[in-house]
Amino acid sequence: MLLESYERKIEAIIFAAGEPIEFIKIAQSLEIDEAAVRRCVGLIRERYAGQKSPLDIIMLGSSVQMSTLPEYGDCIRTALTLRREAPLSQAALEVLAAIAYNQPATRSFVEQVRGVDCSSIVRSLVEKDLVEEAGRLPVPGRPIAYRTTANFLRCFGLESLEQLPVMPGSPEEPDGESPAELDGQMDFSELY
Repeated sequence: MLLESYERKIEAIIFAAGEPIEFIKIAQSLEIDEAAVRRCVGLIRERYAGQKSPLDIIMLGSSVQMSTLPEYGDCIRTALTLRREAPLSQAALEVLAAIAYNQPATRSFVEQVRGVDCSSIVRSLVEKDLVEEAGRLPVPGRPIAYRTTANFLRCFGLESLEQLPVMPGSPEEPDGESPAELDGQMDFSELY
């Protein structure tokens, strides 16, 4: 067996995993032995070092994970902080509203409401500490339910969820106010 033929496949698996992945799982997926996977990882690390790549593959016991070299930590941290502080997009505001008004809400519920995939937006809202996991539902697949955080309340100037604007068409909607007037009560895009 030529190790070079597996090198790129192993590199792709480690990259796609995004978190530590066991050598044995990589070996099983490629139908090769674990020792061959370990040798390929060594070759990949040598290639990275030879190319002066900012990437490395770190060994974590029986697992491996792709990472960056420590000297790039400051610039990565700065870039991720800037991303976290970026204003919310219209799509993110829609996902946030769906969770806020229906919490605890699963990602699949939000996707049904919006009609599109929301996984990256939910992940971004978790990173921004606007939503958090509220546990898992006791149904098949045990999906994660999300709820808003105290940071959500701070960012939107609310003391509690009861201060959220009334949804147009809901039974609690005050008489005589149109949905347009209610929208003017709280414009989420201006608050964050």
